Amino acid sequence: MLSTLSEEKLDPRVKRTRSLILQSFTEILPEKGFHAISAQDITDKAGINRATFYAHFTDKYQLLDRSIQLLFREEIEKRMLDACHYSDENLKALIIMVCEFISNANAHCAPSDPQFESLVEAQAKKQLQGLLQVWLEKEGLTVNPKTAATAASWAIYGLALQWSHDKSRERPSAEKFAEQVLPLIAPTLKTI
Repeated sequence: MLSTLSEEKLDPRVKRTRSLILQSFTEILPEKGFHAISAQDITDKAGINRATFYAHFTDKYQLLDRSIQLLFREEIEKRMLDACHYSDENLKALIIMVCEFISNANAHCAPSDPQFESLVEAQAKKQLQGLLQVWLEKEGLTVNPKTAATAASWAIYGLALQWSHDKSRERPSAEKFAEQVLPLIAPTLKTI
């Protein structure tokens, strides 16, 4: 949330340049894969010089981290999950969103790339934990909302990752999978 507030106060030119860098990066990523992308590739596509890139991001890993953060947040907002409260139906929608997000993220980079996967995991769990904590703080739990949100975010991410790695014909749809795992996650978040 803090980064969003500080982001809003930025000079419009800085916002525009960061947006251009992020857009160029997301366009190149499916073509080249993360490891093959260089700062020069991004700056060439964006039409800026390398010094400008490094004024905004320390390296391509920080750019990837920011890109994942924004894309995950965008998915949450698109499905209006940030405006919701806790319910089994909203939790199911969140599980579906995470499954689809991981599946789409892995389509942009080799699934065997542990650095890419770990950055996706870190950002997804952080965003999930924050959203779930907001939901739970409204519920008045007797357990610590941060602890419950952390446990649930790790469970949701782990199960969604397992689902995305399952390439068999028997793999259920994201919706069906969410229905199957909801009974495993929901008790962690129920009001006691």
